[in-house]
Amino acid sequence: MSDQKHILMVATQKKIEALRMASGLTLLDDVVTIAALGKLPAGAEAAEQLEALEFADVPIAELDMAEDAMTHLARQIIDSDVVYFV
Repeated sequence: MSDQKHILMVATQKKIEALRMASGLTLLDDVVTIAALGKLPAGAEAAEQLEALEFADVPIAELDMAEDAMTHLARQIIDSDVVYFV
């Protein structure tokens, strides 16, 4: 079996879809992390995906663009094997 990949899902425009995709990626035996630019939306759709991601122990960071978000995001990108922007 191969080594685990580190997958970063960056939620930019379609945040619910990014959560949904990250949930699907947890079916692989890889490490999945989510970085959301800004706040994640509220509502039933988001809650359903967040619950699944919490169950899978997927870390989610909501990055505030007014702070050092770009530095944090750049570090995550460098440390990841695969990066998706959605």
